[in-house]
Amino acid sequence: MVLKIFFPQCCNMADSGLLIGRWLPGHDSAVVLAVIHYPFIPGQVKKYLSQMRSETDVDLTVLGSWSMPKEGQEGMDSFLKDLSTIFPHNRWLKISREVGKSGFHCDMVGNEGTLFTDKSKGKDESIPNGEKDGGDNGGSEKIIFIHYDQRKVMLSQLHPVQEAIQNSKAEPSELRAMFQTVSHSQALFFLDRYDDGPLKTTHWQSEGREASIVVELLKQGSVPLCMLITWMLSVWHWICGIRILNTRPIQFISSKLSTCVQMGHRTEHLQTVASPKKATGHMDFMRKANIFVSFFVDMALGLLLISWLYRENRIGQFANTLVPVADHVAKELQELLQWLMGAPAGLKMNKALDEVLGRFFLYHIHLWISYIHLMSPFIEMILWYVGLSACLGLTFALSVLSDIVALLTFHIYCFYVYGARLYCLKIYGLASLWRLFRGKKWNVLRQRVDSCSYDLDQLFIGTLLFTILLFLLPTTALYYLVFTLLRLVVVLFQGLIHLSVDLINSFPLFAMGLRVCRPYRLAEGVKFRVLTQEPGTPLHLLMEINPIKCSTVVQFYRTPTYSCYPRDSWGALCKKLFVGELIYPWRHKSSTKMD
Repeated sequence: MVLKIFFPQCCNMADSGLLIGRWLPGHDSAVVLAVIHYPFIPGQVKKYLSQMRSETDVDLTVLGSWSMPKEGQEGMDSFLKDLSTIFPHNRWLKISREVGKSGFHCDMVGNEGTLFTDKSKGKDESIPNGEKDGGDNGGSEKIIFIHYDQRKVMLSQLHPVQEAIQNSKAEPSELRAMFQTVSHSQALFFLDRYDDGPLKTTHWQSEGREASIVVELLKQGSVPLCMLITWMLSVWHWICGIRILNTRPIQFISSKLSTCVQMGHRTEHLQTVASPKKATGHMDFMRKANIFVSFFVDMALGLLLISWLYRENRIGQFANTLVPVADHVAKELQELLQWLMGAPAGLKMNKALDEVLGRFFLYHIHLWISYIHLMSPFIEMILWYVGLSACLGLTFALSVLSDIVALLTFHIYCFYVYGARLYCLKIYGLASLWRLFRGKKWNVLRQRVDSCSYDLDQLFIGTLLFTILLFLLPTTALYYLVFTLLRLVVVLFQGLIHLSVDLINSFPLFAMGLRVCRPYRLAEGVKFRVLTQEPGTPLHLLMEINPIKCSTVVQFYRTPTYSCYPRDSWGALCKKLFVGELIYPWRHKSSTKMD
């Protein structure tokens, strides 16, 4: 059995005194947290430890004595040895360090004698009465000192966090128990050398507690700010709760507008950040921090966009460019329809159906051009006010851009819907009539194909309809193919906008900043390096923290958004395109699957 002692690096040169820490239950390991220096009163040490146990919920105890010989303290070893009779213990560590050596000597003493001695000494100092040598090494066992950076371990979070939550009833691993012991003992580190108390300790904050005036001012100012945001959100919810805004048409339109969806998403974020409840755990804290940093970066990018838009009259330039571009697109669509109404690529089309569809779509383009020219005097003013939405964040500006693209390409969407519905009707009609030829029919109740007998009149009508639909299908399919390609171009552009919005909303900026600037805060594990191995002393290892990978940070701390939910696979998308079902660039969480 190996005795492992986790020793903080900050205590390597501490003055002689008592070792304060914890024995890890279920493991032959001890975690040293601090050293209480001589002189001290044992009663005050017991009172201090009792107070720390109630504050930290950690079973803190006196692990043993620490001896660092100095001039004028020749009798310190005998004094520290006598302390084992004052403090109740089952195991008592005696750790000493000689001048000029980097290694420690360690013995572990029980109530009746030495339980463990340093194996590297090659001898057993004392064995309790009645105990026999149970092995080749007698009472000697190997002792390993593991030196760790106390500050980094205290601030670090060992991953995966979910495993610690799910297995909270089970016994934690030795490494996780050590990390939890150090992190839960923060109250022990508040005592520094500038305090006037009777006890003097050595730990990572012994030279003075870390503090920041800016952080303290932000903490004090965040309370009224959170109260103000909470009040504003309550007013906003009251406005959204008005009956006229909860009617079915308004709710349907708001669910299709990207701006309204983003506004609801940011409202949920503000509720989470401004909540007066303290973060209950690491994941809750990281989620709030990621949302806050994401919101701050979003606002900063939005203000930069405003400063660029309203400089050198760029809004007017965009407004003057928009109408000619819309006219050019409409002209290209007219030429495309004229090409389809002829003999496209030498294909033989149904002349009557081709003329009807071509004139129908040309009339829609004419209406669209009239609508654009009717709105042209107000476009600059509309863009000027719409540009102000960027003060709410870059995501709002991108959402507004997505809605503007949807409005400007509404005629393409209409063409796509008309062509898709007509094509879908013919596909399903041909499939139904094909089943009629084979003596089958679709059972709606049982959702399966059953056998069925048809008379001669039904077969004749079915054959006639099948022939008509089959010969009209190429013309319809060509129009459907052209307008589907145009719709896919628009969907691709809108999809890129939504991916950009989703990236800003969900990317864990705070967690990634910790990974880059302070990688020890997010630990995946540890690695050990041999620090020293002098003859006559135990093995000394240095424990270093392994940070988690950047890809794991993004996957583990990404904020869930409406775009993070599963969408149609490529196979389902191709099936929809083949049968003529409508496709959309995204699907919200609350949407249901269309049959």
